[in-house]
Formats: sequence, C-alpha cells, structure tokens
Amino acid sequence: MDGAAGAAGSGMAMGRHAWLPLIGFVDHFKVMFILTAGWDELECHRVYSYICDLTALPRKIQTVVSSKPGAAWRLELRVRLFCRNVLLDHWENKSDAAFWLSRILKPWPIVNQARLLYIIFGPMSSADGGQIVWHKMSEGFADESTLKGLADAIKLLYDAEAKEWTTDDVISLTDELTVVPQIWILENTARLLILCGNSICFTFMASKAVNGRIIEVSHLMVFLSLVCEKDLYCMDWAVKMMQKICKVFSNSAERNSFLQNLEYSFARVNMDMLQSVMSGGREEDDSGFLNLYHLVNAQANFHKEILFLMMNHSMPN
Repeated sequence: MDGAAGAAGSGMAMGRHAWLPLIGFVDHFKVMFILTAGWDELECHRVYSYICDLTALPRKIQTVVSSKPGAAWRLELRVRLFCRNVLLDHWENKSDAAFWLSRILKPWPIVNQARLLYIIFGPMSSADGGQIVWHKMSEGFADESTLKGLADAIKLLYDAEAKEWTTDDVISLTDELTVVPQIWILENTARLLILCGNSICFTFMASKAVNGRIIEVSHLMVFLSLVCEKDLYCMDWAVKMMQKICKVFSNSAERNSFLQNLEYSFARVNMDMLQSVMSGGREEDDSGFLNLYHLVNAQANFHKEILFLMMNHSMPN
C-alpha cells in the first residue's frame, strides 16, 4: 500500500505537461482509478483532486448544471462519458462505486446533484452523436430500461456502505430528481420508486405522508398500482405498501383521509384518462385507451387484493 501510494504521489508530482498525453484517453484514467482499489480514503481523495485539476472536471460540471438543459449538450455528453467510463462503471465493489459517485455529487447543492445524476444516468438519444433526453420523463412514458440507471445510482447511495449519505439525503435527492428538468409524469416517478426497491419507495412515500402531502401520496399510490399492472408485478405488493403507509399516520382521522383520497384519486385519474382519450387524435386514442384499460384493470386487481386480505383476516381457515 505504502509503495503504491508513494508511486502515485511521485507521479502526481510530475510536471503537468508530462500528463497531457493522457487527456482524452479513457483507458489510461481507468487504469489509474483501478490501481486505487484498496487504498485508504485520503489517498483516493487526493487522486480524485488531481484528476479534477488535470481535466477541469468541476468547471465542466459547473457549466452543464448551470446551463439550460441541452444548451451545452456536447459538454453534457463528455461529462457523462467521463464519469461513467472512468469513475463509475468498472467497479465491482459497490462501496467503491458509491465512494466515487459521492466524490462527483457531494460538492454540489442538491438541485445540482439531481441535475448531474440525470446527466450521468438519465436517458440518452443516439441521434446526432448522442444527447441527453431531457424531457422524456415529463412528456412521455419511460420503461424499466430507461429508469434502471437512475434507480441503481439511488440504491448505491442508499446502501449502508455509502457512509456519506443519510436516508434523508437520498430521499431528498430522489424527490428533487423527479422534477428535473420539469415535474415528471407520475407513472415515471412510480416506476422509478418500484425499481429503487421497497425500502426507498416506502420511505419516499412516508416522508410525504408525515408532512401532510396526503393528496400527492394518494395519487402516487394509484400510479404504483398502475405500474404493477403494466409491468406484471404482483398487485399485493401495492396493497402491502398502502398498509405500511397507513401505519405512518398518527391517528385514524389522518388514515381515513388518506384512504378516502386514494379512492378519489382512482376516480380522478380514470376521468382524466377518459377525457384524454375522447379529446385526442387517432394515434393518441390508441395509446391513451390502452393506458386507460390498464388503469381500470389495476383498480380492479388492487381492490381484489384488498377484499382477499379482508376475507382471509375475518374468516381464517
């Protein structure tokens, strides 16, 4: 360890021009970071600081997070590729990946962290050499493959090995992410939460519930059931999530208000989708009608699971 650290230290002491041929050659940087595996955090911090100084990564990040989304799309792509190919994607150990992802995100305020997370892991188009698809989440439906990278990054930070992030930090970051660059369609938020896993999904929902955002939680619960129906997850998972959220409330009045708003939300979302189908064009009718079909089935299956639960509880074998 000491020998390796010493070698790195002497390497960093070399003149700046000696390292210039390495700029742009991702494989060279990969080797440098792979060599840090097993080093203590102080040495890794020094390596990251050196690379940031050499590549001007913080200045580039500052530019992309402060510019209008897509305005500096070439630089967005460079930041994404450097962070993914050099700093993140090659680690097999989750704690290593979490450490380097934390190095990238931690210097920035939460709004910029969410923006940067989207740049690094969000959807990308192959058109024109590759661009971040900024409005995908607010204008269209995102499937599992589109959201998986973001969900995996959130889980990485939530993991117990990511010591620099509290639960509140990760939930706040997730909440902020769902408005980048505009408020996401609720189905996309729901699918992201499901991909993040039970613990993050529940904590996210519970945080809103205890802060009095009952209507928002109720609407999101409807879309959790819709995603379960569309993506073929077991609907009893959504019912169990509803039960866990009910236990968050401190009294029966709040719990009943949540359940009442949940039923109103099902009705409201059904009416909104029906109105969209009736007022849309032919192509919109097809996709809108299919989504309405899934929602009706989701509502039926959601309530079926509740009835099974009630009957099994009241009439045990």
